[in-house]
Amino acid sequence: PETTAGYDGFVHPYLLNASVDRTSVKLIVRDFVTAGLKEKELLLSRLAHEAASRHPGATMQIVVEEQYRNMREILDRHPVVVAHAREAIRRAGLEPQSRPIRGGTDGSRLSFMGLPTPNLFAGEHNFHSRYEWTSVQDMEKAVEVIVNLAQVWASS
Repeated sequence: PETTAGYDGFVHPYLLNASVDRTSVKLIVRDFVTAGLKEKELLLSRLAHEAASRHPGATMQIVVEEQYRNMREILDRHPVVVAHAREAIRRAGLEPQSRPIRGGTDGSRLSFMGLPTPNLFAGEHNFHSRYEWTSVQDMEKAVEVIVNLAQVWASS
């Protein structure tokens, strides 16, 4: 993922286990469109079978477990949800910014479970690294946005 940006999809190998007779590789596959996810899954399957064919007696198994899809598929059908979130952010004195999230989010899972949930913010920096951090001021502003969001929904 470090060589991609914006709306580029990626394949990220994050775990490799190997022994004398067995090897497993776990990968995270992300894309902003479902077709891109399918293309990457097909590519990985093709590469795995090509590798196995070069080693007689080797077997290869591909297991795909869906994790996250682009929540925009759901949110585009419920524009009021995003409009209310933007209004809550403005009421906190901030200007809403829409940027691609380069990983999976709870909002994505909830959206595909039937609860349209846009990502807001909590002021995070350096996601999922040992240097991830946020400030108290950012967290306070996030709380203000949530309170505003409840008020926007209550008045709609």
